[in-house]
Amino acid sequence: MKARIYIKLKPEVLDPQGKAVSGGLKTLGFDGVRDVRVGKYIVLDMDEGIADAEAEKQVKDMCEVLLVNTVIEEYEFEIDT
Repeated sequence: MKARIYIKLKPEVLDPQGKAVSGGLKTLGFDGVRDVRVGKYIVLDMDEGIADAEAEKQVKDMCEVLLVNTVIEEYEFEIDT
């Protein structure tokens, strides 16, 4: 079972890394990009014996306790069973 977690800064939080990437893309001639937000992608390989509801609870708890700074970041996840 794999859990895929997508983490990004909340819209109201400035993203200097995204601005740097955006500037680099424009410098390279990619003018069609209006904005860039940089985030994180985490893949967890979990035991197969965990029930779906329990896996979902564990991933949410992992995000809330360690993986995500919920003050400035938001997240979503999906679990492949």
